[in-house]
Amino acid sequence: MASIPVQRGTAQWSSRFAFIMAAVGSSVGLGNLWRFSAELGTNGGAAFLMIYIACIVFVGIPVLMSEYIIGRAGNAASAVGSNNDLADRSGVSKLWSSGAWFGMIASFLIVSFYCVVAAWVLAYIPKFLFGEFAGMPAANIANQFGEMQNSAAARTSNVLPYFLFFGILTSWLVARGVNRGIELAAKLLMPLFFILLIGLAAYSIISSMGNGGTADAFAFMFTPDFSKINADVAQSALGQACFSIGIGNAIMITYGSYLPKDVSIPKSAVTVSLVDTCVAIIAGLAIFPVVFANGLDFEAGPGIFFSTIPTAMSNAPGGMVVGAAFFFLAFFAAITSSVSLLEPSVAYLAEKTGWTKKKAAWITGAAIMTVGLGSVYSQDFFDFIDGGLAGPILAPLSALLIVLFTGWRLNKAILSEELDGPGEALGRFIMIFVRYVAPIFMGLVLVLGTWSKWIAPLLAG
Repeated sequence: MASIPVQRGTAQWSSRFAFIMAAVGSSVGLGNLWRFSAELGTNGGAAFLMIYIACIVFVGIPVLMSEYIIGRAGNAASAVGSNNDLADRSGVSKLWSSGAWFGMIASFLIVSFYCVVAAWVLAYIPKFLFGEFAGMPAANIANQFGEMQNSAAARTSNVLPYFLFFGILTSWLVARGVNRGIELAAKLLMPLFFILLIGLAAYSIISSMGNGGTADAFAFMFTPDFSKINADVAQSALGQACFSIGIGNAIMITYGSYLPKDVSIPKSAVTVSLVDTCVAIIAGLAIFPVVFANGLDFEAGPGIFFSTIPTAMSNAPGGMVVGAAFFFLAFFAAITSSVSLLEPSVAYLAEKTGWTKKKAAWITGAAIMTVGLGSVYSQDFFDFIDGGLAGPILAPLSALLIVLFTGWRLNKAILSEELDGPGEALGRFIMIFVRYVAPIFMGLVLVLGTWSKWIAPLLAG
């Protein structure tokens, strides 16, 4: 069955650079800073990094390319609409569209708690700007983060206002549309993000040279201890790779629907994945030299971002300025990712109801902020959404169904049309991994995640 012309409206990225910045902005988020440093610290350093890079190459890139293909080939602006259209044109059941449905639900849930993490980030900026951490004992600094997580009063005064501000800002940017909102934010903020990140990494490396912190950090990050490799480390690396580049969330299907025909999908998938990986590594170089130089706990998990870094900066020369810059960096990363997480639900709502993008964005934004209040006031609810549902179940299930559909059910003429042109040979090569490698590993992530988060606790209880 030959493919049909696609007429999805006028929304398109203005250039390949704009698309790359938006896609990189979506991928490069708090996952590269808050979550990557935590996973690297608790999973053996270089051993984790080595497996992580392999997961990006052999799983992340194939899934990402599959999502771009479905987005651009589908005759719709939303991920679900694109998947439905391609299922029709390929003569297969619309049940294959459930991959996009699971991804859209995952992105909706993720952005609800993502706004909470962003609120933590925003709360730390004035603390640094006004020197609140200067000379403060490490225990007191750690307690501040604990209070934001566990004290209802602190959540109301320190988290809720920033949560609402961030949710409203995200909704406003998405409401402005592809070019005047998402694209503009990415084109302005991502270059600033890269400049700040490189500057902070240079500061961390240079300032930590004299006391051995830099040498210890480089050894930790780049000298693998193969005894650290086990099933848990491999599962964490694959899960982080999926979370970091944003696959399984319907984001890249939606972004792909705005992609002009003259942009090479295989090259774009490789570029976005490699940039995202480089950012994660540079972020590690911005964090771990300071951690080792100050003899702090590199296995602190999420606390490495909100407790360990402020402790390291509290007595460092210029530490308050550097600390504020670090959390501004995290804010830039957070906002470009949050708009991408909100976009799939907004695109679907606008498509199904005929509402304007603006109306759909504000209504969806209000919904995610309502759900997000659960994560503001309950750490258990936060952990359930992040670690129990969206991360281990919905996102890998979506990614698994997407690669199976692209590799085995999508009409071959449609697939060939999307891979034709520059990068065609690369695309054909990546399709081998789409068909034979990515489904196996995404299935493992889903099975292991379901087992560890749900079945094993039930059996133990």
